Amino acid sequence: MSEPGFGVYVHWPFCAAKCPYCDFNSHVRRGEIDQGRFLAAFRREIAHMAALAPGRKVASVFFGGGTPSLMKPETVAGILEAVAGAWEIEDEAEITLEANPTSVEADRFRGYRAAGVNRVSLGVQALEAADLAALGRLHTVEEALAAMELARAIFPRVSFDLIYARPGQSPEAWREELTRAIGYGTEHLSLYQLTIEEGTPYFALHRAGKLRTPDEATGRALWDVTQEVCGHAGMPAYEISNHARPRCESRHNLVYWRYGEYAGVGPGAHGRLIVDGVRRELAAERNPELWAAAVEAEGAGLVVDEALSLEAQADEFLVMGLRLAEGIDLGRFHRISGRRLDQRRIDDLVMDGMVERVGADRLRVTPEGFPVLDAVVADLAS
Repeated sequence: MSEPGFGVYVHWPFCAAKCPYCDFNSHVRRGEIDQGRFLAAFRREIAHMAALAPGRKVASVFFGGGTPSLMKPETVAGILEAVAGAWEIEDEAEITLEANPTSVEADRFRGYRAAGVNRVSLGVQALEAADLAALGRLHTVEEALAAMELARAIFPRVSFDLIYARPGQSPEAWREELTRAIGYGTEHLSLYQLTIEEGTPYFALHRAGKLRTPDEATGRALWDVTQEVCGHAGMPAYEISNHARPRCESRHNLVYWRYGEYAGVGPGAHGRLIVDGVRRELAAERNPELWAAAVEAEGAGLVVDEALSLEAQADEFLVMGLRLAEGIDLGRFHRISGRRLDQRRIDDLVMDGMVERVGADRLRVTPEGFPVLDAVVADLAS
């Protein structure tokens, strides 16, 4: 399999509104954002990360959030210039920016393209008007379709997200919606089952019995429909929630799932860097203004910077790698963790049809195992 490569994740923490299901590090500000201040802070933190991990070759840069499409193209260009000044960027590097259909403008998209963005990921989330409203999205179905058309005209690569297992959603309705979505010609889809995250408005509604998600049997039927429709369309799952046409996988996300190195910059960003031969966990202050002040004072906004134990690395490698259809290299697991997986547990899971061996030294989860992936990983890790 390909080497994981080195990625840079840039977190833009601001949104126009907070969606009721979202537990990401996103913040709504009434006034105008001082993008000049934040650009300067991004530049400085990028330089700090490059000092920790010099000489890397960047395979991908990902602008996530929040809503990165609220950034001025000049801000994006300035950040990419800083990345290019800190490390060498591969000729065919993937440069992705997440965008919401409500913040899509032709001039802004062209500005991102001129800055170097070559892939856009649209937060469509649903193609049903009532469900968009229930999800707290500010765009309409028509705006989402217009954004997709515009993105395809400007960027070489386009992906979009959909959320399923929404309240009241039937497998038949999801089949129709997903088939329609694939018909718009995208090369990559991120398809997430709605989860109720603690601390969100949806969590409070769900706990009060005012929000009902599909039961376990319906959830499994929705999963099966997803695999069937996407597989038939030539977009099989290469990761548990991500589907792509051949050679159209998200290169940046593969850095994570193949357990590569990545620098995280921005409020709340996480990173994994090998510093002096030791893999380190890094995480930044979540509050945007506190993060910027910390960067201005110290050069970085880190609140976590610590060495990962071999046990923690082993767990992360399993959790990330087994999400992939390609599975994991057992030899690499041994090199990273210093131990081998329990052969008896592997044999039991093989007998149960949850995992399968591929060649002499690879292990992957089967289609039957993916719906219960957490249990499979827990069994192997114990």
